[in-house]
Amino acid sequence: MKILFVCLGNICRSPLAEAIFNHLAAQAGRANEFIVDSCGTGGWHAGEPPDPRTRAVAQQHGVALKRRARQFQRTDFNDFDLIVAMDRENVSDLLSFSTLKPEHRAKVKLLREFDPQADGNLDVPDPWYGGPDGFERVYQMIERSAKELLDSIPRP
Repeated sequence: MKILFVCLGNICRSPLAEAIFNHLAAQAGRANEFIVDSCGTGGWHAGEPPDPRTRAVAQQHGVALKRRARQFQRTDFNDFDLIVAMDRENVSDLLSFSTLKPEHRAKVKLLREFDPQADGNLDVPDPWYGGPDGFERVYQMIERSAKELLDSIPRP
């Protein structure tokens, strides 16, 4: 299964979601079942590594970040089975890239749809303007959501 995590610039939330999902899949002995990537709806940071605060929080939890930022491409709708956005603005941006085919719309989900503690708020907040506490809070949201997402996907 091919999964794409998407945020705005691909340097905070989506690379963290990609890395956490890969980490959890490996811990569950399921790493070979998935191809996982991340990207941003904007291209401002294309080619850059994740934000240093993202790298720091990942390292604190023993999670490896391996990719550089890239921008979402329309072909991603064909290349991925599931496209997981970090917030509703990302969903809106993604759908503006699509030809609005029903099969494209069906692939787009919000990550916190899988968060048992979401309480109706389905956005993963962008920690860009905050300090380390915001990155840790986002890490916890993503980890909970990614675990439930992984558990929701049947084994082959």
